[in-house]
Amino acid sequence: MIVYTKDTDQIATITLDMDGRAENLLNHEIVDAFVPVIELLKKEKAKGKLRGVILTSAKKNFLAGGDIEYLSKEQQGAQEIFDFSEKLKRFFRDIERPGVPVVAAINGPALGTGFELALACHRRYVLDRPDVRVGLPEVNYGLMPGNGGTIRLMWLLGIEKAFDILAGGKIWTPQDALAAGLIDEVAPDEATLFQKAKKWLLETHEACRPWDRPGAALPGGTAREPATARLVAMLAARTAARAGAWHDSLPAPQAILNTLSEGSITDFDTASRIESRYYTALLRGSSSKNMIQALWHDKNAIANGISRPKGFGRFRPRRVGIVGAGIMGAGIASACLVQGMEVILKDVSRMIAEQGKERAGFMLDHYIGTGRLDRPGKTACLKRIKTTESSELFADCDLVIESVFEHLNVKKKVISETEEHLDEYAFLASNTVSIPITRLAGNSIRPAQFVGLHFFKPVEKVPLVEIVRGKFTSDETIAKACDFVQAIGKTPIVVKDAWGFFVARVQNTYILEGITLLQEGYPPALIENLGRQAGMPTGALALADALSLDLVLRYEQQAAEHYGSKYIRHPAVDVLKAMLEVWKRPGAAKLAGFYDYDEKGKRLWNGIGEHFPVTKKDVDKTEIMERFLYAQVLEAVWCLQEGVIRTVEEANLGSILGWGFPASEGGVIQYVRHTGKDKFIARCGELAALHGQRFSVPRWLL
Repeated sequence: MIVYTKDTDQIATITLDMDGRAENLLNHEIVDAFVPVIELLKKEKAKGKLRGVILTSAKKNFLAGGDIEYLSKEQQGAQEIFDFSEKLKRFFRDIERPGVPVVAAINGPALGTGFELALACHRRYVLDRPDVRVGLPEVNYGLMPGNGGTIRLMWLLGIEKAFDILAGGKIWTPQDALAAGLIDEVAPDEATLFQKAKKWLLETHEACRPWDRPGAALPGGTAREPATARLVAMLAARTAARAGAWHDSLPAPQAILNTLSEGSITDFDTASRIESRYYTALLRGSSSKNMIQALWHDKNAIANGISRPKGFGRFRPRRVGIVGAGIMGAGIASACLVQGMEVILKDVSRMIAEQGKERAGFMLDHYIGTGRLDRPGKTACLKRIKTTESSELFADCDLVIESVFEHLNVKKKVISETEEHLDEYAFLASNTVSIPITRLAGNSIRPAQFVGLHFFKPVEKVPLVEIVRGKFTSDETIAKACDFVQAIGKTPIVVKDAWGFFVARVQNTYILEGITLLQEGYPPALIENLGRQAGMPTGALALADALSLDLVLRYEQQAAEHYGSKYIRHPAVDVLKAMLEVWKRPGAAKLAGFYDYDEKGKRLWNGIGEHFPVTKKDVDKTEIMERFLYAQVLEAVWCLQEGVIRTVEEANLGSILGWGFPASEGGVIQYVRHTGKDKFIARCGELAALHGQRFSVPRWLL
């Protein structure tokens, strides 16, 4: 598990190599294994036989971080979590206080608790390789570093820089980490990495951290000093503005700020205990439990193929054809290029295809600085894209994705023209948003190899893709589609070929509820603000404009067709028809919807008060926010009952990644779990009595 060696210069190397694992993981086992190693270091130092220590890894990673499976066990009490955090802290303190300098030679990814270990070393050298990443991403799981990382970062960088890094949850490339002050040096190869580490150890005799020096000052000052106190107040206001007011939806950034503020006015070890207390509270809280469930457990289940048909070998795409060089086609192209694939980009003319290539170049800029691409890499990407006006170049593609105008006849024509050039092993996909895949495959010569790949705007930012299984789509094609989506770094969910698929269908209920509230006489600004306070990324009316009111209405019309005589007309339909047919306000694309748009941005439509006068004086804000979330949850349950989506894991993660259902709630089905099923069902009954049958509970949940 731990290999100890020492050279003739009295430099010890401690190599992490956990038994039975592909990667090193910091848990209670490896901490216990370190106890005799620490004792040996102390004895060697006492004998004058130790000049320094290099900490490194024998695995592909340096240290992956904390064991989430262990940390998220339901039976863990507050005292147990606190004690484990304090145990790790003592271990890290032993690392930085053996009386000799200690260097982390980071030769693979070091994330979370793994990077906290590196911060406990006196100096950090990192291998400058494309797959190496460092960082403290705990906030993305509703947590904070709980093993000294928060306090050490504050002492190294000051409160403001530490807060921005910790609350940002970014994973850093070696060069970006160097620029941010997280590490000390980079090395082009492992030999140089260890040479640099050893050279510094041989030249360095002091092994005292800044926080252990008498009279040492915190960079930028403490929260007791007026300038820093004002800074902390500003950060607190910024944090409060970002967080939803309901359910204290994102407590981790506030806990980080509290730890930094309180920890800055006391000694290091006391500050570390403060960190342990806030960390324990977060790990015991509902937000982190929900986020870990969705973003760790559910995501891993999908990554491991929960809905991928079994029995098919891994599909490794190398060349992708794309028809349609607009925003969506260019976005899909950029996602493929970043992963090293070749792209054939086709449109009606070579000139238009070249414009699409230029768009793809702009979209590649999004990946720069994320650890997936740099400037030279962008140039290499653009060399792998070919533009054309002919389908003949698709002959050597592994798959082709059509992303043309949303019109049935246009898409059918493209499908026919493309299929005749594909070989027998390639498959064809459509990026349709509202046309059934089975209908598009109606005149296909190989319907078994035709599938939906529904990307979302903006492609370069939204990490989800819906794989739409048509009536004739084969299991092998679904398996290949899953592999392709993962190969471009996105998360696949497999959905049935039904109206709205999953994401648009459920998202539409949020929009319709907002429009209904407007019709009921609630102030539009209040509706928008409460949508965001409920944890949604944007207000319901603004989202309606962004998607287009025509599309919102089209989905509801498809619902009417689907349910036939059982369909109950949604109260928002009348408003949508009036907006489209009477007032000619279809949405943001035409600069006129529930909002007005100009070069300065958007503002609520001046005429909205005339047509939708405010009549509600007494406002139950909690009920409005419940209506927003319950409407989405119930529609997701209907989707599970109807087989539109087959697994709870995909429903949860799809809701978070697809349209921004609050991550702190853990997704649409996890929302029911942490609310309590009986309590949720009872509240649905109350809402149904007040607002109608759309809040009735599907049989699947009962």
